[in-house]
Amino acid sequence: MERVGIVIANTGSPAAPTSETVADYLGRFLSDPRICPMNPRLWHFILHRFIIPKRAPVSAKKYASIWTDLGSPLDVGMSSLARKLQASFEEDPSIRCVRYAASYSAPSMEDVLTDCRAHGCDVVVVIPLYPQSALSTTEAVRDKTHGALSQLGWTPELRFVDAYCDEPLYIASIAHSILEAGFDAESGDELLFSFHSIPMADIRKGDGYDEQCRRTARRIAQELTLDDGAWHMGYQCRFDKSRAWLGPFAVETMRDASGARRLFVVAPNFSVDCLETLHDIQVMMKGKWLEGEPNRAPDSFSYVPCLNDSDAQVRMLHHIVRSSL
Repeated sequence: MERVGIVIANTGSPAAPTSETVADYLGRFLSDPRICPMNPRLWHFILHRFIIPKRAPVSAKKYASIWTDLGSPLDVGMSSLARKLQASFEEDPSIRCVRYAASYSAPSMEDVLTDCRAHGCDVVVVIPLYPQSALSTTEAVRDKTHGALSQLGWTPELRFVDAYCDEPLYIASIAHSILEAGFDAESGDELLFSFHSIPMADIRKGDGYDEQCRRTARRIAQELTLDDGAWHMGYQCRFDKSRAWLGPFAVETMRDASGARRLFVVAPNFSVDCLETLHDIQVMMKGKWLEGEPNRAPDSFSYVPCLNDSDAQVRMLHHIVRSSL
């Protein structure tokens, strides 16, 4: 019988909403070769001399606005999801542990894989919780996984889930969450799909992220039987303006929905709510929407939460694990 460890992976979060901890987190995140936009030595100088000192205090205030009594929403959600996913395998003795790993914070991939080894696992299933794979996200998790295994000198059988944007349970779960949020196309509501942007340089390297995002939006729209005019698509969270980023940007796409009774925004490539959804969409994007028309009511903008640690997310990940085994 296989002895299986399951690792669900995400980007991670600062340890606290302070300038110092955010600076430490940004330093690790933005130093990743998958993220670094130029010569590493030059980038290290610019990053630590100019970018982090300027961004850390600003980001810390944003994190403080979404922080919970238990910590970062992303870490809290991922930890809860790992526990619930483990409980879903309660009657399967082959599943020895389910753990959450963060690429740029605790718990690290090395610590999590050490735990899997301690549980006697000979098979490890790693699921980066990015439904649409990208060089800067999914491949970064792959780098962390292989680096940690090499550091540990451990060679379990590795099952790595590259993407799951075509998984029917994923499409159905996102569509259901949109309806649960109150979306009603027949009453004049319109839907905006907002995906995280990536540098165009990655697209030129062969990153298939853009097509995966478009496919996801189309399939969810089909699941909801939406007419073409009832849904829109854009990207958010470009890091800088010195490079070309995948667009159009979501705040610009909102103009196409200016006649909507209500605008619902969903972010299908975020599995668990985080700064980019709870602040960038729910606060900043909503503010832009309300500024566009002074007479718009606050409830004319609705953010559809991520699947988080919901039963639907647990069922979907359970199915993905079963399929990989």
